[in-house]
Amino acid sequence: MLRILDARTGEPVPAAPARRGLTRIETHAFGLDPTALRVLLTADLLVRALELGGTPVWTILTAPRDQPELRTAATHLAIRPFEDDRDLASGLGEAQVIHVARWPTPGAWGGGPGEPAVPRGERAEGPAAAAPEESAERPAPHLAEGTAAAVAPGERGEGPPADPAPAARRGGDPAPKARSASDPVGGLAPGARGEGPLAAVAPVDWVGPQPSLTALLADPAALRLALLSVPRHQPARLDGTALDRAAGQLADWRRAVAGWARHPSRPVPEPVRGRLRAAWENDLDLPGVLDVLRDVARAPDLSDGARFETYAYADRLLALDLAQDLGSPA
Repeated sequence: MLRILDARTGEPVPAAPARRGLTRIETHAFGLDPTALRVLLTADLLVRALELGGTPVWTILTAPRDQPELRTAATHLAIRPFEDDRDLASGLGEAQVIHVARWPTPGAWGGGPGEPAVPRGERAEGPAAAAPEESAERPAPHLAEGTAAAVAPGERGEGPPADPAPAARRGGDPAPKARSASDPVGGLAPGARGEGPLAAVAPVDWVGPQPSLTALLADPAALRLALLSVPRHQPARLDGTALDRAAGQLADWRRAVAGWARHPSRPVPEPVRGRLRAAWENDLDLPGVLDVLRDVARAPDLSDGARFETYAYADRLLALDLAQDLGSPA
Protein backbone atom coordinates (compact mmCIF):
# COMPACT_ATOMS: atom_id res chain seq x y z
CA MET A 1 0.00 0.00 0.00
CA LEU A 2 1.38 3.40 -1.01
CA ARG A 3 1.91 5.66 2.01
CA ILE A 4 2.85 9.34 2.11
CA LEU A 5 3.66 11.67 4.98
CA ASP A 6 1.07 13.81 6.75
CA ALA A 7 2.50 17.33 7.20
CA ARG A 8 0.41 18.19 10.22
CA THR A 9 1.34 15.07 12.16
CA GLY A 10 4.56 13.97 10.49
CA GLU A 11 3.09 10.47 10.20
CA PRO A 12 2.79 8.24 7.11
CA VAL A 13 -0.79 7.78 5.90
CA PRO A 14 -2.34 5.61 3.15
CA ALA A 15 -2.57 7.37 -0.20
CA ALA A 16 -5.65 5.28 -1.04
CA PRO A 17 -7.39 4.27 2.20
CA ALA A 18 -10.41 2.78 0.40
CA ARG A 19 -9.58 -0.23 -1.76
CA ARG A 20 -10.40 0.51 -5.40
CA GLY A 21 -11.92 3.83 -4.35
CA LEU A 22 -11.47 6.80 -6.68
CA THR A 23 -8.64 9.14 -5.68
CA ARG A 24 -8.56 12.76 -6.82
CA ILE A 25 -5.10 14.30 -7.26
CA GLU A 26 -5.21 18.12 -7.10
CA THR A 27 -1.95 19.61 -8.34
CA HIS A 28 -1.10 23.23 -7.52
CA ALA A 29 1.68 24.77 -9.61
CA PHE A 30 2.53 28.47 -9.82
CA GLY A 31 4.87 30.08 -12.32
CA LEU A 32 6.87 28.43 -15.06
CA ASP A 33 10.10 27.13 -13.57
CA PRO A 34 11.84 23.84 -12.68
CA THR A 35 10.15 23.72 -9.26
CA ALA A 36 6.69 23.89 -10.84
CA LEU A 37 7.73 21.07 -13.17
CA ARG A 38 8.90 19.04 -10.17
CA VAL A 39 5.49 19.51 -8.56
CA LEU A 40 3.79 18.22 -11.72
CA LEU A 41 6.27 15.34 -11.96
CA THR A 42 5.51 14.31 -8.37
CA ALA A 43 1.79 14.27 -9.16
CA ASP A 44 2.46 12.18 -12.26
CA LEU A 45 4.46 9.64 -10.24
CA LEU A 46 1.71 9.50 -7.62
CA VAL A 47 -0.88 8.82 -10.32
CA ARG A 48 1.23 6.08 -11.90
CA ALA A 49 1.98 4.43 -8.55
CA LEU A 50 -1.70 4.42 -7.56
CA GLU A 51 -2.77 3.01 -10.92
CA LEU A 52 -0.17 0.24 -10.66
CA GLY A 53 -1.84 -0.67 -7.37
CA GLY A 54 -5.28 -0.79 -9.00
CA THR A 55 -6.58 2.58 -7.72
CA PRO A 56 -8.60 4.70 -10.19
CA VAL A 57 -7.34 8.29 -10.28
CA TRP A 58 -8.73 11.64 -11.40
CA THR A 59 -6.13 14.40 -11.81
CA ILE A 60 -6.67 18.17 -11.72
CA LEU A 61 -4.25 21.04 -12.33
CA THR A 62 -4.62 24.42 -10.66
CA ALA A 63 -2.18 26.82 -12.30
CA PRO A 64 -3.53 30.37 -12.52
CA ARG A 65 -0.55 31.63 -14.54
CA ASP A 66 1.36 30.18 -17.48
CA GLN A 67 -0.97 27.19 -17.63
CA PRO A 68 -0.69 26.51 -21.41
CA GLU A 69 3.12 26.77 -21.30
CA LEU A 70 3.27 24.64 -18.16
CA ARG A 71 1.13 21.95 -19.76
CA THR A 72 3.35 21.96 -22.84
CA ALA A 73 6.49 21.59 -20.74
CA ALA A 74 4.83 18.78 -18.78
CA THR A 75 4.05 16.95 -22.00
CA HIS A 76 7.74 17.09 -22.95
CA LEU A 77 8.56 15.52 -19.57
CA ALA A 78 6.20 12.58 -20.26
CA ILE A 79 3.78 13.83 -17.59
CA ARG A 80 0.26 12.67 -18.23
CA PRO A 81 -2.33 15.34 -19.09
CA PHE A 82 -4.21 17.06 -16.27
CA GLU A 83 -7.74 18.36 -16.26
CA ASP A 84 -8.13 21.96 -15.16
CA ASP A 85 -9.93 22.94 -11.97
CA ARG A 86 -13.14 24.32 -13.42
CA ASP A 87 -14.94 21.03 -12.73
CA LEU A 88 -13.59 20.79 -9.19
CA ALA A 89 -17.05 20.89 -7.64
CA SER A 90 -18.54 18.21 -9.85
CA GLY A 91 -17.98 15.54 -7.18
CA LEU A 92 -17.38 12.02 -8.42
CA GLY A 93 -17.70 10.39 -5.02
CA GLU A 94 -13.96 10.01 -4.53
CA ALA A 95 -12.71 8.18 -1.45
CA GLN A 96 -9.57 10.31 -1.12
CA VAL A 97 -8.26 13.73 -2.14
CA ILE A 98 -4.49 14.30 -2.32
CA HIS A 99 -2.97 17.71 -2.91
CA VAL A 100 0.45 18.12 -4.51
CA ALA A 101 2.16 21.49 -4.13
CA ARG A 102 5.45 23.20 -3.48
CA TRP A 103 6.57 23.42 0.13
CA PRO A 104 5.35 26.75 1.62
CA THR A 105 7.51 29.85 1.38
CA PRO A 106 10.05 29.92 4.26
CA GLY A 107 8.74 31.97 7.17
CA ALA A 108 5.09 31.45 6.29
CA TRP A 109 4.81 28.43 8.52
CA GLY A 110 6.20 27.48 11.89
CA GLY A 111 8.73 24.69 12.33
CA GLY A 112 11.98 24.12 10.55
CA PRO A 113 13.03 21.66 7.86
CA GLY A 114 11.80 18.18 8.63
CA GLU A 115 9.13 19.36 11.08
CA PRO A 116 5.37 19.11 10.64
CA ALA A 117 3.94 22.24 9.05
CA VAL A 118 2.18 24.53 11.51
CA PRO A 119 1.03 28.02 10.50
CA ARG A 120 2.89 30.69 12.47
CA GLY A 121 0.82 32.11 15.31
CA GLU A 122 -1.16 28.92 15.81
CA ARG A 123 -0.56 27.13 19.08
CA ALA A 124 -0.55 23.35 19.16
CA GLU A 125 -3.35 21.96 21.28
CA GLY A 126 -4.18 18.62 22.84
CA PRO A 127 -2.00 15.58 23.44
CA ALA A 128 -0.30 15.93 20.08
CA ALA A 129 1.56 18.94 21.47
CA ALA A 130 3.75 16.68 23.60
CA ALA A 131 7.49 17.20 23.83
CA PRO A 132 9.57 15.78 20.95
CA GLU A 133 10.82 12.79 22.92
CA GLU A 134 7.25 11.90 23.88
CA SER A 135 5.68 12.39 20.47
CA ALA A 136 8.31 10.28 18.75
CA GLU A 137 7.04 7.23 20.62
CA ARG A 138 3.40 7.60 19.68
CA PRO A 139 1.92 5.20 17.14
CA ALA A 140 0.83 6.55 13.77
CA PRO A 141 -2.68 8.03 14.04
CA HIS A 142 -5.54 6.99 11.84
CA LEU A 143 -5.87 9.08 8.67
CA ALA A 144 -8.58 11.68 8.94
CA GLU A 145 -9.80 14.43 6.67
CA GLY A 146 -8.11 17.76 7.21
CA THR A 147 -4.60 16.31 7.39
CA ALA A 148 -1.87 17.20 4.97
CA ALA A 149 1.00 15.02 3.89
CA ALA A 150 4.30 16.74 3.27
CA VAL A 151 8.01 16.48 3.67
CA ALA A 152 10.11 19.58 4.17
CA PRO A 153 13.16 20.64 2.19
CA GLY A 154 16.50 20.73 3.85
CA GLU A 155 16.89 17.05 4.81
CA ARG A 156 20.28 16.31 3.31
CA GLY A 157 21.82 12.93 2.78
CA GLU A 158 22.29 10.13 0.29
CA GLY A 159 18.70 8.95 0.40
CA PRO A 160 15.48 8.90 2.41
CA PRO A 161 15.42 7.23 5.81
CA ALA A 162 14.01 3.72 5.92
CA ASP A 163 11.23 5.02 8.17
CA PRO A 164 10.59 8.66 7.19
CA ALA A 165 8.31 9.42 10.12
CA PRO A 166 11.05 9.98 12.77
CA ALA A 167 12.83 12.52 10.55
CA ALA A 168 9.56 14.33 9.88
CA ARG A 169 8.80 14.43 13.59
CA ARG A 170 12.14 15.94 14.60
CA GLY A 171 11.61 19.10 16.61
CA GLY A 172 8.16 18.10 17.89
CA ASP A 173 4.88 16.85 16.59
CA PRO A 174 2.38 19.69 17.02
CA ALA A 175 -1.16 19.43 15.75
CA PRO A 176 -2.48 22.69 14.26
CA LYS A 177 -6.06 23.83 14.39
CA ALA A 178 -8.33 22.79 11.59
CA ARG A 179 -8.13 25.00 8.50
CA SER A 180 -11.19 26.42 6.86
CA ALA A 181 -11.98 25.83 3.18
CA SER A 182 -11.08 29.46 2.43
CA ASP A 183 -7.72 29.28 4.21
CA PRO A 184 -4.96 27.97 1.91
CA VAL A 185 -2.88 25.05 3.10
CA GLY A 186 0.82 25.06 2.30
CA GLY A 187 1.33 25.78 -1.39
CA LEU A 188 -2.34 25.49 -2.31
CA ALA A 189 -4.14 28.23 -4.13
CA PRO A 190 -6.34 30.52 -2.03
CA GLY A 191 -9.82 29.08 -1.91
CA ALA A 192 -8.64 25.54 -2.69
CA ARG A 193 -10.30 22.86 -0.64
CA GLY A 194 -7.80 21.60 1.91
CA GLU A 195 -9.15 18.20 2.91
CA GLY A 196 -6.93 15.19 2.31
CA PRO A 197 -3.15 14.76 2.40
CA LEU A 198 -0.80 17.32 0.91
CA ALA A 199 2.28 15.87 -0.76
CA ALA A 200 4.68 18.82 -0.58
CA VAL A 201 7.63 19.09 -2.93
CA ALA A 202 10.98 20.74 -2.17
CA PRO A 203 12.25 23.31 -4.69
CA VAL A 204 14.74 22.87 -7.50
CA ASP A 205 17.93 24.83 -6.85
CA TRP A 206 19.92 25.45 -10.01
CA VAL A 207 23.66 25.79 -9.40
CA GLY A 208 24.99 28.69 -11.47
CA PRO A 209 23.09 30.65 -14.13
CA GLN A 210 19.81 28.89 -14.80
CA PRO A 211 19.21 28.03 -18.46
CA SER A 212 15.96 28.82 -20.19
CA LEU A 213 13.13 26.32 -19.92
CA THR A 214 13.64 25.48 -23.59
CA ALA A 215 17.26 24.59 -22.92
CA LEU A 216 16.30 22.57 -19.84
CA LEU A 217 13.87 20.54 -21.93
CA ALA A 218 16.36 19.85 -24.71
CA ASP A 219 16.70 16.35 -23.22
CA PRO A 220 13.49 15.96 -21.18
CA ALA A 221 14.17 12.34 -20.20
CA ALA A 222 17.52 13.35 -18.68
CA LEU A 223 15.82 16.13 -16.69
CA ARG A 224 13.15 13.69 -15.53
CA LEU A 225 15.78 11.18 -14.39
CA ALA A 226 17.80 13.89 -12.64
CA LEU A 227 14.70 14.91 -10.67
CA LEU A 228 13.77 11.29 -9.92
CA SER A 229 17.24 10.75 -8.45
CA VAL A 230 16.55 13.12 -5.52
CA PRO A 231 13.98 12.35 -2.79
CA ARG A 232 11.11 14.82 -3.19
CA HIS A 233 11.56 16.08 0.38
CA GLN A 234 15.10 17.26 -0.48
CA PRO A 235 15.90 20.30 -2.62
CA ALA A 236 17.09 19.14 -6.03
CA ARG A 237 20.42 20.87 -6.71
CA LEU A 238 20.92 20.64 -10.46
CA ASP A 239 23.45 21.89 -12.95
CA GLY A 240 24.71 20.95 -16.40
CA THR A 241 26.89 18.20 -14.95
CA ALA A 242 23.92 16.57 -13.22
CA LEU A 243 21.94 16.57 -16.47
CA ASP A 244 24.90 15.14 -18.42
CA ARG A 245 25.28 12.40 -15.83
CA ALA A 246 21.57 11.56 -16.10
CA ALA A 247 21.78 11.51 -19.90
CA GLY A 248 24.73 9.12 -19.72
CA GLN A 249 22.88 6.79 -17.35
CA LEU A 250 19.86 6.79 -19.65
CA ALA A 251 21.98 5.96 -22.69
CA ASP A 252 23.62 3.05 -20.85
CA TRP A 253 20.28 1.65 -19.68
CA ARG A 254 18.65 1.98 -23.10
CA ARG A 255 21.54 0.16 -24.78
CA ALA A 256 21.38 -2.57 -22.15
CA VAL A 257 17.60 -2.97 -22.49
CA ALA A 258 17.92 -3.24 -26.28
CA GLY A 259 20.54 -5.98 -25.83
CA TRP A 260 18.51 -7.89 -23.22
CA ALA A 261 15.48 -7.81 -25.53
CA ARG A 262 17.31 -10.12 -27.96
CA HIS A 263 17.12 -12.95 -25.41
CA PRO A 264 14.10 -15.07 -24.41
CA SER A 265 11.79 -13.26 -22.01
CA ARG A 266 11.62 -14.33 -18.38
CA PRO A 267 9.26 -13.12 -15.63
CA VAL A 268 10.27 -10.40 -13.21
CA PRO A 269 11.63 -12.28 -10.18
CA GLU A 270 9.22 -11.88 -7.28
CA PRO A 271 11.93 -10.65 -4.85
CA VAL A 272 12.83 -7.93 -7.36
CA ARG A 273 9.20 -6.99 -7.93
CA GLY A 274 8.74 -6.79 -4.17
CA ARG A 275 11.76 -4.52 -3.75
CA LEU A 276 10.49 -2.17 -6.48
CA ARG A 277 7.01 -1.88 -4.99
CA ALA A 278 8.36 -1.53 -1.45
CA ALA A 279 10.47 1.40 -2.64
CA TRP A 280 7.82 3.38 -4.49
CA GLU A 281 5.16 2.62 -1.89
CA ASN A 282 7.43 4.16 0.79
CA ASP A 283 6.51 7.81 0.19
CA LEU A 284 7.44 7.57 -3.51
CA ASP A 285 11.07 6.59 -2.90
CA LEU A 286 12.18 6.88 -6.51
CA PRO A 287 15.93 6.86 -5.71
CA GLY A 288 15.24 3.46 -4.11
CA VAL A 289 13.61 2.26 -7.34
CA LEU A 290 16.65 3.40 -9.34
CA ASP A 291 18.94 1.55 -6.92
CA VAL A 292 17.01 -1.68 -7.58
CA LEU A 293 17.51 -1.22 -11.33
CA ARG A 294 21.24 -0.76 -10.84
CA ASP A 295 21.36 -3.94 -8.77
CA VAL A 296 19.41 -5.86 -11.42
CA ALA A 297 21.79 -4.72 -14.18
CA ARG A 298 24.80 -6.23 -12.42
CA ALA A 299 23.22 -9.23 -10.64
CA PRO A 300 25.13 -12.31 -11.85
CA ASP A 301 22.27 -14.78 -11.27
CA LEU A 302 19.59 -13.05 -13.39
CA SER A 303 18.88 -13.90 -17.00
CA ASP A 304 18.88 -11.13 -19.57
CA GLY A 305 15.21 -11.83 -20.25
CA ALA A 306 14.38 -11.17 -16.60
CA ARG A 307 16.44 -7.98 -16.63
CA PHE A 308 14.49 -6.75 -19.66
CA GLU A 309 11.10 -7.45 -18.08
CA THR A 310 12.18 -5.81 -14.82
CA TYR A 311 13.19 -2.59 -16.58
CA ALA A 312 10.00 -2.61 -18.65
CA TYR A 313 7.92 -3.09 -15.48
CA ALA A 314 9.68 -0.28 -13.59
CA ASP A 315 9.35 2.03 -16.60
CA ARG A 316 5.57 1.95 -16.21
CA LEU A 317 6.25 4.19 -13.22
CA LEU A 318 9.45 5.97 -14.27
CA ALA A 319 8.32 6.81 -17.85
CA LEU A 320 11.93 7.15 -19.05
CA ASP A 321 11.33 5.33 -22.35
CA LEU A 322 13.93 2.73 -21.45
CA ALA A 323 12.94 0.59 -24.45
CA GLN A 324 13.64 3.43 -26.89
CA ASP A 325 16.57 1.66 -28.58
CA LEU A 326 14.77 -1.63 -29.25
CA GLY A 327 15.47 -2.76 -32.80
CA SER A 328 18.51 -0.54 -33.21
CA PRO A 329 21.71 -2.07 -34.61
CA ALA A 330 23.91 -3.76 -32.01
